[in-house]
Amino acid sequence: MVGLPEAFTEGAKVIEKHAAELCVLADDCNQADYVKLVKALCADHNVSLMTVPSAKTLGEWAGLCKIDSEGKARKVVGCSCVVVKDFGEETEAYNVVQKFVKNE
Repeated sequence: MVGLPEAFTEGAKVIEKHAAELCVLADDCNQADYVKLVKALCADHNVSLMTVPSAKTLGEWAGLCKIDSEGKARKVVGCSCVVVKDFGEETEAYNVVQKFVKNE
């Protein structure tokens, strides 16, 4: 995986070890090979794939930002791909994601 960001190679390892529950990919990722590889890995390892419109949105969801005193995200770092290994406890948010993935 020469030339790919280190964070992606870590995500790819999780997918390849069959430890991933979900992969989220930013639609605005401008690296076609990266997108193609993520989609292929998910398909080959039966990992649900969800897309979001923006890498900035995905970065915020992944906590790659600072939260100011008003609760707003600041200094958001964009993120092209997030791999979820464990959803944690079952919450309403978990149920929404599961419903979305099943309908895809």
